[in-house]
Amino acid sequence: MAQYKDDSILQAERAKTTPPPMFKVMLLNDDYTPMEFVVFVLQQFFSMNRERATQIMLAVHREGMGVCGVYPKDIATTKVQQVTAFAQQHQHPLQCVMEET
Repeated sequence: MAQYKDDSILQAERAKTTPPPMFKVMLLNDDYTPMEFVVFVLQQFFSMNRERATQIMLAVHREGMGVCGVYPKDIATTKVQQVTAFAQQHQHPLQCVMEET
């Protein structure tokens, strides 16, 4: 009977998974979109209460932009598309953009 000797030790390699990149979704200020419309958009598309939506709207107004949330790429892309389409549908130039965090 033959004997096999194997000195190698098999080690389980843990798959190193990195979390997916996250993206900030932001609204940009303009001189034409009514503040109330921005508040509505924040409530409708980002599930904010009126108080939080008003705070973000004021940041957009005063600082030129406001962060609506941070999401994985596919969700961020969808939110940008939804807000942009909704603003265009209501003839407002409101811009919604995303950038990697």
